[in-house]
Parts: sequence; C-alpha cells; structure tokens
Amino acid sequence: MAKKSSFQIYLEYIPVRTVFAVFGLLPRKFAVGFWMRFAAIVFTIFGGKWRRVGLRNLEIAFPEKSVDERREILDASIRNLGRIAGEMTQFSKATRETLAKIVDITRDDSKASYFFEQHERGRGTIITGAHFGNWEIGILGMSAIHIPIHFLARPLDNPLIEDYFVRLRARFGNRAIDKNNFVEASAAVLRDGGFLGVMPDVNMNPRFGVFVPFFSELACTTTGVAMLAMRTNAMIVPTCCVWLEDRKQYATFYGDFIEPQMASGRRDEIKRLTAAFTKATEDFIRQYPEQYFWLHRRWKTRPEGEAPLY
Repeated sequence: MAKKSSFQIYLEYIPVRTVFAVFGLLPRKFAVGFWMRFAAIVFTIFGGKWRRVGLRNLEIAFPEKSVDERREILDASIRNLGRIAGEMTQFSKATRETLAKIVDITRDDSKASYFFEQHERGRGTIITGAHFGNWEIGILGMSAIHIPIHFLARPLDNPLIEDYFVRLRARFGNRAIDKNNFVEASAAVLRDGGFLGVMPDVNMNPRFGVFVPFFSELACTTTGVAMLAMRTNAMIVPTCCVWLEDRKQYATFYGDFIEPQMASGRRDEIKRLTAAFTKATEDFIRQYPEQYFWLHRRWKTRPEGEAPLY
C-alpha cells in the first residue's frame, strides 16, 4: 500500500478528531443512540455488499433459522457496531467510577476469582476475545477497574488516527502490541505474568492457521495463540463483554479456562487448544448472535479441495 501524504493524513484525521470531540461533549445515552441509528442508515443505503456477506455467514452459522430471522440478527449486529462507536466517543471523559457502573467485569465470580488468583501467582494469561459484544469497552473497563492489558492490534494506515485511538484505549494503562510483529513482545508479557488480549476470530492464511470447527464449517484460525500458550505455559481464558439490555449494562463472561498440555504432540496440541477457544467463542455467539460482527468473510479460506463458500 502506498504511503499516504501529509495532506491526506490530516484530511482524514481532522474529521475523525472533530466528530469524537463533538460527541464527547454530548451525553452518553444520546451519543450511543445516535451512532446506533446512524450505523443502521449507512448500511441500509451503502452496505449492500457487506449485508450479503453477513447474511451468507448467518446462513452458514444458523441454517435452521429463517431468512427473516437472519435479517433481524444482522440488523441488530449492525446497530451493535454503532453502539461500539458511540461508546468510544465517550472514552476521553470516562473515569474509573463511571466505567465501574456500566461494565460488570466480575459477573461470574467463581471464574473471575480464579482468573485473578493465577495472575497474583505470576502466571501469564491469554484472553481470547472476538469481534463480539463491545470488545473496546471490555478492555478499557478491565484496565480501569482491575488491571491493564497488553492487546494485539494491527496499526491503522493513518498514523494520527492510530495514535489517537491508542491513547483512548490506553487511558488506564493498556498497551498495544503491533500485530504484524508480536511474538517476542507477547511472550515477554506472558512470562512476566501479564495479560495478553487477542481476538483470533478472523480468517487466516493456511500458512499461519489450522482448520478447526466453527459453527457448521471448518474455519482457518491462527495458530499463534496456541503456540504462545505452549511456549510460556500461559493459561487461555475465553472472554466476552456483552450488552445486557435488561440491566442497561455490559457484562463480562468467561468460558472454561484452557490449559496447555506439554506432554502432547506439538501439532495435535496446537489444534486442540485452537479448537477449544474457538468453540468457546461459538458458544458465546450462540447466546447473543445479534452482537457478533457478521460482516467478515470468516470462512473464506477453505481446506484443500473444498468449494468456496462465498
């Protein structure tokens, strides 16, 4: 990709920064509601291609549901993207107290206690999330209420926008690790007993992935999480942060904790670990399908000899 000129960088940055500044002055309820409606309108007018991808994904994941049911899920999923954007406009004024009121980090007390007990013993933890619920407020809330997280992220191609978003996410101590060159930095965090947040729910090139079940099809999924866990003896904790409408609050849920088994064959263990956290992600999504990001071609890479799904 060609490097952007300074003019183009500022041409993109100024509107983004202005929008965040304006909405940051507005009440949270208004900002979130506006962005949810705005996302719905934009995707209705301009999102034909993405809607087709989303409906195809939902057909793969939920073949038993009717077309109308899938459309309702997709529409809600798009509004959830607006909810994420609206909440992010409020990050600059968020405090530990306000985040504690709207994000319940310890909803599952038994698992949460073990989660933090392992940290106190100096053991590294890989938190596997997904493009699901509100991952942005989840990691911000974790850092504000409990402990900062190192998280993997692919830098945006606009350095000013990238720097601004990193500063928002890092307000309470979170630290970004470049996803394009993450192995040594991530291993160091885990060996030091830190938390590493990753979202391994995107399609992968077969050179860097392994095929594991995800809903009704095999999905090529990164081997990086499993390899890091095996290399550092880190615990893998599937996690999500979802919006609960009846409570008007976000809640964090934990799946079953996944332990690397050093005695297993390397390739088999990588596949076992990857399949385990992928299954946990699927279980979360099945409970709240309207909060998953269905617009990504998750099953684009196919096992050799299998026909394309898109």
